[in-house]
Amino acid sequence: MTRREELTCRDFVEVIMAWLDGELEPATRSLFGEHLVACPDCENYLDSYKTTVALGKCICDPDDPDGPVPDDVPEELVQAVLAARRQR
Repeated sequence: MTRREELTCRDFVEVIMAWLDGELEPATRSLFGEHLVACPDCENYLDSYKTTVALGKCICDPDDPDGPVPDDVPEELVQAVLAARRQR
């Protein structure tokens, strides 16, 4: 991604995993942070994305595949993830 004045919401979504993994270049990381402060929709998206990643890690933990699922995770989501695992 090239240096620009700002990140769009689409750009934000495209680099979110790299940001979570600490892999963004400093200029892009700065734009990501600026966008996050200015865009409540992307802030909410980031929160839900982090929750989804944490749930996936919890359910897909190879050392504890039947590990606990947080109480606030909807049962429909748990069943969908488990069904996807069975299809592999």
